[in-house]
Amino acid sequence: MTDAATRGAPVRIRRALLSVSDKIGLVEQAQKLAAKGVELVSTGGTSKLLKEAGLDVKDVADLTGFPEMMDGRVKTLHPAVHGGLLYLRDNPSHVKDAETHGIGAIDLIYVNLYPFEATVASGADFDTCIENIDIGGPAMLRAAAKNGAFVAVCTDGFDVDAVLAEMETNDGHVSVSLCRKLAAKTYARTAAYDSAISNWYADQLGETAPDWASLGGKLQQSLRYGENPHQKAAFYVTGEKRPGVATAKQLQGKELSYNNINDTDAAYELIGELGDEIPAVAIIKHANPCGVAQGRSIIEAYRSALACDSTSAFGGIVALNRPLDEATAQEISQVFTEVVIAPGADAAAEAVFAKKKNLRLLITEGLPDPASAGRFVKTVSGGFLMQDRDFGRIGKADLKVVTKKVPTEQELNDMLFAWRVAKHVKSNTIIYAKDGATVGIGAGQMSRIDSARIAARKAEDAADIAGWPEPKTKECVAASDAFFPFPDGLLQAASAGATAVIQPGGSIRDDEVIAAADEVGLAMVFTGMRHFRH
Repeated sequence: MTDAATRGAPVRIRRALLSVSDKIGLVEQAQKLAAKGVELVSTGGTSKLLKEAGLDVKDVADLTGFPEMMDGRVKTLHPAVHGGLLYLRDNPSHVKDAETHGIGAIDLIYVNLYPFEATVASGADFDTCIENIDIGGPAMLRAAAKNGAFVAVCTDGFDVDAVLAEMETNDGHVSVSLCRKLAAKTYARTAAYDSAISNWYADQLGETAPDWASLGGKLQQSLRYGENPHQKAAFYVTGEKRPGVATAKQLQGKELSYNNINDTDAAYELIGELGDEIPAVAIIKHANPCGVAQGRSIIEAYRSALACDSTSAFGGIVALNRPLDEATAQEISQVFTEVVIAPGADAAAEAVFAKKKNLRLLITEGLPDPASAGRFVKTVSGGFLMQDRDFGRIGKADLKVVTKKVPTEQELNDMLFAWRVAKHVKSNTIIYAKDGATVGIGAGQMSRIDSARIAARKAEDAADIAGWPEPKTKECVAASDAFFPFPDGLLQAASAGATAVIQPGGSIRDDEVIAAADEVGLAMVFTGMRHFRH
C-alpha cells in the first residue's frame, strides 16, 4: 500500500504494469524502471521477455489469483488490476476498500495494444482481425487515464521515455501535468483504435451509413500554419497504405506545408488515374492541374504538361508516374517548383535536386489505384459528410456515340485521357486535349460556358508564350465533367477548335445539345457517369 497521496502532487512511481504487443525498446526501459526501485508486473509474452533479460517480474496472475485463460483473452480484467489503477489515493473510502481487498496501487501502466490496424492492412481474414482486437488493453488504459491525477499511462515508448526523464530529475516522481497530458493522449489513442475497428466492421457488413461514424488518425506532422498563416494546422495519418503524400518518403527539401500536402495529394491521385502504361506528368497549382500530359518519355510528358500553362506552373507541384531521371530533373529545375513526387528517382536525379535545397522530393512505393474503394470526408458546420472515394472508371466500351459523326480512334483516346483529367479538376470544368496532353483547362467556374471560355483563353496564352502560329485547341477534343445544360458551352468548345466532345449526358436538353453538335459537325460521346468535384 502507498503512503497517503495528495491530488495535484507529483506521482511516486512504485509499481508498473507492462503489457505490450510492440516490444521494441521495452527491455531497456524496464531495466531503467527496475533500477529506480519500481516493481514490475507483466503478462504473457511481455513477462517472458523481461524474465529472459534477467529482470525480476511478477506475473499478473500473481496479483489476480487467476491464471491467464481462454488463449489469453482473459488475464487483466480483474479488480486487483482495475482497482489498483482506479482507486483515488486521496479518498479514504477508496483507500480502505483497497486495503480490505489487498489491492495494491499501480502507478504506471504501459500498453500499446494488439496491432489491429496493421493486421487489417495486411489483408488478414475476418477471424484473424477479430483476434487482434484488444480488450484488456483499452480497458486498462482508459481506467488509468481516468485516474490521471495518480497514474502515469503510456501508450507508446515515447511516453515511457517522458516518464523516465521526469523520474530521473524528480526523485522517482512524475508531475501531474505530464500524467494528465498522457491521459488525454490515451483517450485519443483508444478512440482511434475503436474507430478503426468500427469502420472495419462496417465495411465487413457492407454498411455505408452506420448509425455512428468516427474518424481516427495519428499525428504525422505539426504544421507551421494551415491554409493561411492565421490558421493552426496539423497532419494526421490513418494507416491506410495507399501510395501518396501520407506514405511517401521525403528525400530532401523544406518541411511540407498544409498547402503542399493538399496539392501533392491532388497531383498524385491524378497521376494514379492515368496508370503507368505510358509515361505521364501532372503539374498542379491550388489542387487543380495546370498541365497534364503523356509522352514517349517522362521528359517529353513534362515538357508537354508545362507547355499547357507555364505561367501557372510557377510554384506548383509536379507528379510523375515513372521514376525521376536526371534529364527530367534538370528540366524541372528550370522552373520554381515546390514539390516533386514520383515512384522513385535515380541517383543522378537526386544529385540535380540536391542543388535546390528547398525543393521537396517525395518518393512513393507505387501509384494509387484509382479503382480501389475508400472514404472521403468533408466537414460542415455541426457535422461532416462522408462518401465513397470517386473510383468510377470508364473505357471505350462504355462510351455511347450520340452524334452522326463517329469519333476517330485518336479522338477516342484523347477523349478518355481528357475525361480522366477532368475527374480531378474542380467543377465546373472543361478540358481541351490533343495528342495525349491537355492544351487548355477551365476550372472551378459557376458557369460551364465560362469554363469553356477560360480553357480556350489559356490555350491562346500558351500559344503566345511558345510562339506557336495558333492555339493547340485546333482539332482538339473537349471533356466536360457534367452534362451541358444548354448548347452554348458545347458551341464554345467547337469555336475553340474542338472536333469531338465527351460528357456524361443526362440533361433534359440532351436532344438540343446533340442537334447542335450535329449542326457544327462535332462527334460526341456520352459516358453515363458524372465527375463533380467541389
